[in-house]
Amino acid sequence: MLNKTKDEIQNPPAALFGRSLEDLTVLMAHFGQKPYRASQLHEALYRQRITTIDQITTFPAPLRDRLKAEGYTIGHPEIVQTAKSIDGTERYLIRMADGETVETVWMPDGDGGERGDGSQAAEEEEKEDEFVAEHNPVPFPYRRSTICVSSQVGCAVNCQFCLTAKLGIRRNLTPGEIAGQVAAVLNRHNVQLGSSRGNPTPARINLVFMGMGEPFLNYANFIAAVRLLTHMPIPESRMTVSTSGILPGILDFAKESVRPKLAVSLNASNDQVRESIMPITRKWNIAALLEALSTIPLRNREWITFEYVLLGGVNDSLKHADELIALVSGMRCKINLIVWNSGPNMPFHEPPQSDVSAFQKRIMAAGIPAYIRRPRGRDIYAACGQLKRTIEQPPKLVELTSA
Repeated sequence: MLNKTKDEIQNPPAALFGRSLEDLTVLMAHFGQKPYRASQLHEALYRQRITTIDQITTFPAPLRDRLKAEGYTIGHPEIVQTAKSIDGTERYLIRMADGETVETVWMPDGDGGERGDGSQAAEEEEKEDEFVAEHNPVPFPYRRSTICVSSQVGCAVNCQFCLTAKLGIRRNLTPGEIAGQVAAVLNRHNVQLGSSRGNPTPARINLVFMGMGEPFLNYANFIAAVRLLTHMPIPESRMTVSTSGILPGILDFAKESVRPKLAVSLNASNDQVRESIMPITRKWNIAALLEALSTIPLRNREWITFEYVLLGGVNDSLKHADELIALVSGMRCKINLIVWNSGPNMPFHEPPQSDVSAFQKRIMAAGIPAYIRRPRGRDIYAACGQLKRTIEQPPKLVELTSA
């Protein structure tokens, strides 16, 4: 496993959510049950998103009672605080079984991040945006939402423009804790996934692993969570994972048969600027990062997204735009421009809108798709780079080491 925390926990022993079908098969054998019981339990956990053992209606009552008697629970993380933005975005403080907390975000209608990435989700978003522009008000409620998911408690990467960096790293999340955030949020909103047959309002859910933490420093647990989520069912084509450029993770990601779309947090057009705002560059520079990305066998309709946070006076000049063009020309990629979202005691400022527009136009003139991602939930500190636990606990940081 890549970069495992010294005191990393496994799924709580009594928690059922987060276990694979293979694990559930072993568990049911422990109870003297045949393998089909494991399939029933797997269906109940991930398709039906049950919250109590009594809801496993395919199990006979004696089996449910035995599970409870031995201390088993479903084990979803718990939403303990919520904040709602004027734009409908909701930010949740979610508590794990050991009391650690992370933040997760619900964005009705998404944030435009999928536009231009070649996927079905992108096409749907672009068509719906066109429909909204032509119809005001829209004659039906939106049924497309994005959930921003955390992968670690805190973060070790220390990007200078991100509030989460101020937390340091406490521990990795388990597969059940990562996927459990999604289950908890979907249950809160009574979202129905899957076939539209018999479902009057089928939802289209996109996931972005862009919350607290660096997913590729918790690689094995992140990938295991992706596999769990595909059973809910959310296809990997509706998931996007963002990395600051962890090369071992990128190389492993390139070999996966089931993997989300990839977004790379680039944020600079040269190593000098990038190192000043993203210290990870000292370990893996931009050239090494681009070389690792070239190993990914892109599927049909798959593009790499480069995320570029625009910091006023730091990386937002037309010279930087030209350097960025030179870096990515010839790649099947698009650029997501993110105007910096402010935070307390942060030494940056937003660039003027005229500079943002000029930067975008320069990139697009070179034939590279560039989109300005609309901020969501700024007023509740739910926007990109603003996530920081609402409830602070005494710091007990851990050191990340390579496995």
